[in-house]
Amino acid sequence: MKKIIFSLLLLPMISCATVNKSTTNTKPVKATVQNNNGYWQQHVDYKMDIDMDVKTYQYKGNQKLVYTNNSPDVLDKVFYHLYFNAFQPNSQMDIRSRNIADPDGRVGDRISTLSPSEIGYIKVNSLKQNGTAVRHETVGTILEVTLNQPIQPGESVTFDMLFDAQVPKQIRRSGRDSKEGVALSMTQWYPKMAEYDFEGWHTPPYIGREFHGVWGNFEVTLHIDKNYVVGGSGYLQNPQEVGHGYEKKGEQLNLPSGNKLTWKFTAPNVHDFTWAADPEYIHDTYKMDNGIDLHFLYKKTLEPVFFENWKKLQPKTAELMEYFSANIGQYPYKQYSVIQGGDGGMEYAMCTLITGKRKWGSLFGVTAHELAHTWFQFLLATNESKHPWMDEGFTTYISNKAENEILGEGKENPHEGSYRGYNYVVKNNIEEPLSTHADRYHTNTAYGVASYSKGNIFLSQLEYIIGAENVAKTLKKYFEDFSFKHPIPNDIKRTAEKVSGIHLDWYLNEWTQTTHTIDYGIKSVNGKEVTLERIGKMPMPLDVEVTYADGSKELFNIPLRMMRGEKKSSATKLEDWTFAHPTYSFSISKEVKSVEIDPSKLMADVNSENNTFSVK
Repeated sequence: MKKIIFSLLLLPMISCATVNKSTTNTKPVKATVQNNNGYWQQHVDYKMDIDMDVKTYQYKGNQKLVYTNNSPDVLDKVFYHLYFNAFQPNSQMDIRSRNIADPDGRVGDRISTLSPSEIGYIKVNSLKQNGTAVRHETVGTILEVTLNQPIQPGESVTFDMLFDAQVPKQIRRSGRDSKEGVALSMTQWYPKMAEYDFEGWHTPPYIGREFHGVWGNFEVTLHIDKNYVVGGSGYLQNPQEVGHGYEKKGEQLNLPSGNKLTWKFTAPNVHDFTWAADPEYIHDTYKMDNGIDLHFLYKKTLEPVFFENWKKLQPKTAELMEYFSANIGQYPYKQYSVIQGGDGGMEYAMCTLITGKRKWGSLFGVTAHELAHTWFQFLLATNESKHPWMDEGFTTYISNKAENEILGEGKENPHEGSYRGYNYVVKNNIEEPLSTHADRYHTNTAYGVASYSKGNIFLSQLEYIIGAENVAKTLKKYFEDFSFKHPIPNDIKRTAEKVSGIHLDWYLNEWTQTTHTIDYGIKSVNGKEVTLERIGKMPMPLDVEVTYADGSKELFNIPLRMMRGEKKSSATKLEDWTFAHPTYSFSISKEVKSVEIDPSKLMADVNSENNTFSVK
C-alpha cells in the first residue's frame, strides 16, 4: 500500500485511470456453483451514478448492485462498508489514533477536531432488495442489512440504494484539499459490499489499515464540474465528451454546454473502484509497446524540480511494468494510472495515488512499491486485514529487486533494510506475530515492521531455504494459480512446496504464527571438528562456510530434517540436523582458519556475533 518510513528505520511502506478502451484481457474466475470442498468466491456487478458538488464536497449516489451468492450457504444478512464514516469525531479510527502509543502522524488527533463541514459520511437514504424496501442499520463504518428473503446458493439478487455523502478533509488516504492542494482523492468512497468467504463475513470497522473486496465489474457515471480532470480505475467510455487529454486525436470533441461533464467508466474484473479529480491536473499518456497505456496526472503548479521528476518517471514506470510482468505474471489490463493525491502512497484498482512533491529516488520508489501492489493484493487479492504481510511484505520484496535492477544499484542484498527493521523490534521486545490482525497490533511500529519487513523476509529467507531459482518459480506459479482469487498463507506455502519438493509447514508456522527467533552459533572448533548450536527457538537449515589455513574455502549445507529435502546447491551436503538436537558436529578434511554461518546473510539470525569463529 505505501512505502512507510519510520524515523528510526528506513522501512519500505508506501502506497487510478482512464483510457478510451472498453476491453481487457482479464480472465474470469471459473468457479460459480461450489460445494464445501471446492474453491468459491462471491461476485458483484455495480452500476453507480454519482453527482458531485465541488463547492460543498458533497455528492449524491444511485447504486444498483447485483450480488451473486456462489457460496454453499444460505445468507440471511449482508453487510456494506461505509468507510467515510470513520472521519468523524469519536469514531473508532479517531479513538484508536488518540490512544495508541505511536500514532500515525498523518492522523494524530485531527479527526477529533473536524467541523461538520469537514467530516466524512455516507448516509444510506433507501435500500431495496429485488424492488422491495429492506431493513438496514448504520453502525459506525458498517451497514447491517437484514434481508427480506434469504439469498440461496447460486442465486443473484439486486440491491438498489440511494445515498448522500460528504468528502472528509484529507487525513488518511481519502479526502479533499490535501496538503499538496489536490482537490479530491476519492478512495473507499462508495457503499461497498463486504466480502463473504469460507471463513464467513469480513466486517472489521475501518480503523486505518487495509481492505478486502469482492471481485466484480463496475460501471460508474460521474457528473462533475467541467474544469476538473479525472483519473482513476477503469476505462473511459466517452472520451470525446470530456476531452482533458483522453480524446482520440483527429476526432471532433462533443462537449456539453452545461457546467458539468459526464464521465462514464467501466472497470472489469476488479474488487474496487477509485478516482481522483483536480482542476489543475496535467494529464500525460505514455504508450507502451505491448499496448498498455500509462496515465500520469499531477498538478501543473508543482515546483520545477518535482515537475521534471514526474516527466522522468514515465518511461521508468514502463520499465517497472515490464519487470513485474516478467517476474510475476503479465499485467492483465490495458492501462494503469499514477495520480498525485492521497497522503503518501496507496494502491487501488488499475491505479495508485501518491504524493507528488518528492525527490527523484522517493518518487520512483513509491511508484515501484505501489505498482507492485497491483500483483500482490490487487491480482493476488489476499485479505489485507488478516494477512498484511502477504500484501506489504511480498510487494516490498519484489519492488526492492526491481529498484535494484532498474536503477542499477548493485546491492548484493537489496532487502537489508527489512532485516534491520526486524532486528529492531526483536531487540526492543515489541515484536508481534504476523498472524495478528492488522488493526490490533499494539503499536504502529510493530505492525509496520511485521507487515513490510518480516513479510519481505519471508520470501528473501525462503531463497536461503529452497534456493533463489525456486522462489522465482514459486512467484510465477503462485500468480498462475491464484490471480483473480483470494489466496491465503497456505497457498503460497503449498506453491513453494510443489515447486521445490521441500516440506515447509514448519517454516510457515514458525515465521508467521510465532515470534520464535533464529539464533545459531559456532560452539567450538576442535582440530578438524566443528560443533554448532541452536540457541533460538526457530529451526533452520544452515549454510556454513569454512576457510582453511591454506586459503581455500568450502561451503557446507546442513538440511533441516523436517524439510524432507534440500535446496540445489554446489555446497557439500551434510547429514540432516533434527529439531530436537541442540548441537551438531561435523568433520572437515584440513586445518581450519575460520568458520562462518550463513555467508549470504539471508537468514534472519538475531545475533550475528556468534556466527563467525576464527582460529587464533
